[in-house]
Amino acid sequence: MPDLSNLPTSVEIALQVALIVVTVLVAYVVLRAAVGISVRHIIERRSAENGDAVLPPAELERRVSTVGRLVVRVGGSLIVVIGVLMALNLFGIDIGPAVAGLGVVGIAVGFGAQTLVRDWLAGMFVILESQYSQGDIVRIAGVEGVVEDFSLRRTTLRDLDGSVHIVPNGQIVVASNLTRLWGWLSLDVRVSHGADVDRATEIINRTGESLKTDAAWGSRVLEIPSVARVSPLGESGVTLSTVAQVRAAERTGVTDELRRRILDALKSAGIETAD
Repeated sequence: MPDLSNLPTSVEIALQVALIVVTVLVAYVVLRAAVGISVRHIIERRSAENGDAVLPPAELERRVSTVGRLVVRVGGSLIVVIGVLMALNLFGIDIGPAVAGLGVVGIAVGFGAQTLVRDWLAGMFVILESQYSQGDIVRIAGVEGVVEDFSLRRTTLRDLDGSVHIVPNGQIVVASNLTRLWGWLSLDVRVSHGADVDRATEIINRTGESLKTDAAWGSRVLEIPSVARVSPLGESGVTLSTVAQVRAAERTGVTDELRRRILDALKSAGIETAD
């Protein structure tokens, strides 16, 4: 005859293990849902507090996914470890040494992964605080370039020479975003010594007004470009410095278009420019 004396106890343990498994799965699902909602809310609020424009849906999803993935992995690992320890306790296994061993392993891993943890933490702040986004021109860790990609561990930049730089986020002390919302357009126009400076200034200012009212370029220009300063006489002529606020990402294109229009207008007016 089979021994059925331990059947109730075995069934009870099996039910308890099943309950632990279900609890772990439910906790993991709740964690994923809560992290997704919380991270999205934090990123949107941070962006609004910093005065940033509304993040494009693709960029918002990227940021939420990047931060949420790390939080879910860490939280999910803790949930699984707790569930396993609870299950071992049901079978009468002393989990004290296991907990102590995990503590020792955790300390060892902590010392060995300090740099990696620092990179991750720095990356989380970059994303949560919207310090820069993909496509921005930034200066970090002594390197300047366009942000091609970034994750919690590193930021990938491509400079004007085409070189790709991989910068660990933990190395970023100061992040200078050169394309944050708006930037200064600064254009120097040099006219010859014999040119009528007042007339040249009037033409440049009028050209700036026409650029601002142009249907194709007006949305990129935040204020009318105008001459802000006339430099002292130089060897080749007089320099008229034109400045304006423009959308940061459009600064190069607007500067080139304004330069072209100014040179055409001065040439049509018979005002000679200097090299």
